[in-house]
Amino acid sequence: METATVLVACGLTPDRCKLFVQSHVPEHTELTWIFNCVTPVGELERMTQFKEKGKQHRHNVNVGLLDYPVLQAADILIYKAGYVPVGEDQIQHVEFSREIARKFNARFGDTFPEPQVLLSDAPRILGTDGGSKMSKSLNNAIGLLDPPEVIQEKLRTAVTDANRQRRSDPGNPDRCNIFTMHQAFSRPDQIAFIDHHCRTAGIGCIECKEILFKNMMEEIGPIQGRVREMNQNPQYMVDVLKSGAARCKAIAKEVMDEVRSKIGVKAGWMGK
Repeated sequence: METATVLVACGLTPDRCKLFVQSHVPEHTELTWIFNCVTPVGELERMTQFKEKGKQHRHNVNVGLLDYPVLQAADILIYKAGYVPVGEDQIQHVEFSREIARKFNARFGDTFPEPQVLLSDAPRILGTDGGSKMSKSLNNAIGLLDPPEVIQEKLRTAVTDANRQRRSDPGNPDRCNIFTMHQAFSRPDQIAFIDHHCRTAGIGCIECKEILFKNMMEEIGPIQGRVREMNQNPQYMVDVLKSGAARCKAIAKEVMDEVRSKIGVKAGWMGK
């Protein structure tokens, strides 16, 4: 519920999109199983994220992890999405969804469009450790609900360009995780200023982080305020998710009726 509340607070309001809990629309799972039947195991084993997470969690490599890209494909294709907003690390999964659409269409007839990737100005934000993408599971993330003092401390201790040992050393923003955060939170003129003055040692890392903190709070502060406001009425989010699921289920049911017809499966025949 917290994640859904934050999404609405960020602007994904019911009048602009349909927000729902995936398990409340079981057609997702059904389409996943159908897609499994046209997906070679070798393609899943070659997925970058599966290999990376397999190394991180060697004792918990399960079928769910292997099959997750197929579920993602079902999430996308069941609504015949044209564009999918993702981070840079998810491009491969969208491409995989396109491949599944092609395989299904070739075998059963034109059914699904091939979705396109939609990237933001900051498609990949590095974590505070500077070594990998920002992720809660890697303990290198700044949370949207973190108090200001926590965010400030995380930025203070965040890794920057390792080659910049002294204030007078020129830096390289392309190697700095703080700069990737600026690309998400700072104005274009500020980004250009920081890029130039970092490379020429005209600005230090402390000042750079102070600018980022100020810009972050200008964005995050109002979001946290809206979350607090919605938390005063918990039923609101229950109603939002219930309505979103009903609207999406109607779409998903129509698509699944088409899919079942094309593959030769009839739903709901038992006992009739």
